[in-house]
Amino acid sequence: MKGEKALSIGLIFIFFWLLISAQSNLPKFSSPALITSAGQNAEVQMVAVLAKRAGIDHNLNKLATAQDLAGFKSLLLVLGASMKGLGAAGLDLNKEMERIRGLLDGAKEKNIPILCLHLGGEERRGAQSDEFIRACLPAARMVIVVKSGNKDGLFTRLCQEKGIPLIEIDRTTEALEPLKNAFTL
Repeated sequence: MKGEKALSIGLIFIFFWLLISAQSNLPKFSSPALITSAGQNAEVQMVAVLAKRAGIDHNLNKLATAQDLAGFKSLLLVLGASMKGLGAAGLDLNKEMERIRGLLDGAKEKNIPILCLHLGGEERRGAQSDEFIRACLPAARMVIVVKSGNKDGLFTRLCQEKGIPLIEIDRTTEALEPLKNAFTL
């Protein structure tokens, strides 16, 4: 009986040690963070709410450009195209992609790490969204995605090719913990 109890305690200790080790291998981000959408999606608002709940100093700028990166230590890109959002912003796909490429170049130049999030699930996928995903993911240090948005394995393939940590969650609200853990507060 004592041996079984000791074994159980040992296994629990090992489990938690492995869990902590896995989390400590993930990249760390610093605030303040600039949050913007790649594709003018509505999920960018949810990421701003999650960042606030996580205690991350941030600024939401839906039309951020490379010039807006000044003073920020991290860039959160919320991936997914919305034709309605693009229209409301007075942009088309080409103008939005140009803005995002400039932002990616600016972040690289300033050595600002990028955390990509895709929280719209399967509904926010499609040819237009996939263009933004393919353009942004190679620059990311970490990716958080709702599992239903990765049914075809696109995020898995792109992240594996570049050695980028991928965190899959079941629901949008579950992004809070990995987001909080990604930042050194």
